[in-house]
Amino acid sequence: MPMVTIQVTREGSSPDRSAVTAEEKAALIKGVSQLLLDVLNKPLDATFVVIEEVPMENWGVGGLPVAQYRRQLAAKSG
Repeated sequence: MPMVTIQVTREGSSPDRSAVTAEEKAALIKGVSQLLLDVLNKPLDATFVVIEEVPMENWGVGGLPVAQYRRQLAAKSG
């Protein structure tokens, strides 16, 4: 029984959204489950997919919290 965890940032997929939509989550679950069926022959009803939304303040990039990193990047390009 495979278990897949997908972590996404809690920012949404466009500027007007603050989170991933239910439809996007359903598409991720369907796609990952189908991939495991196709590649590893794991039945859909034995595959568990967990989606974790990570708040922006709980992740970073380039050694910095993401908000600080983005401000730094914007200052360099602006």
